[in-house]
Amino acid sequence: MRINFLHTASTVPHALLRVLLPLRCLVCNDPGHDGLDLCAACYAELPWSGRACLRCALPLPDNALIVCGSCREEAPPQAATHASLLYLPPVDQLLVRYKFHQDLAAGRLLAQLMQRAPPPWWCPLLVPVPLHTRRLRQRGYNQAAELCRLLSIPVWQGLYRRRHTAPQSERTAEQRRENLFDAFDVRGPVPPRLTVVDDVMTTGSTVMEVAETLRWVGADEVRVWVCARAP
Repeated sequence: MRINFLHTASTVPHALLRVLLPLRCLVCNDPGHDGLDLCAACYAELPWSGRACLRCALPLPDNALIVCGSCREEAPPQAATHASLLYLPPVDQLLVRYKFHQDLAAGRLLAQLMQRAPPPWWCPLLVPVPLHTRRLRQRGYNQAAELCRLLSIPVWQGLYRRRHTAPQSERTAEQRRENLFDAFDVRGPVPPRLTVVDDVMTTGSTVMEVAETLRWVGADEVRVWVCARAP
């Protein structure tokens, strides 16, 4: 029997839906494993983040210091950064499907993986990196906000993107920083401690601009949690 997923999802409780639609690996289409839409073999190949810089989550050799050379030379505005995974196969393909192809099942899986590799600190409040309203209308959802919702941790909604910016993907690190300068602002009082959430961290320009904005308007400590870090 062919099931109309979109119609069924709105009318059938989630637990029953999982019975009607058995777990299926989103990478190879084999049966899912351990409550995930990921088979045991693909799960074993996941690029979990290992030893990394405390401040920017850049992967480090086992014998390196806990802070990379760049962060020792110029500390970023966030107190710490944690990446659950590295932006390598199959995580990179899952994130592209989630971010650009409306594959919300991939987003749910990525959030579940983030829950299995959380930061080593307590997250009292999450704040998703916001999209500009124009981009939000085009995409239909904010991928960072959806991750926050799926993580089931309280979210602070006071951060917004005050101006539309060009896509970051084809820009150098310096161009990314210039593109995002003064792009964010807040509404209302800022909580003292926040964890910024985003899907992917490449150069760090986006999360650093967010962290700098939050600290400028009164946050005592800002930390960052991303699904994946580009090595």
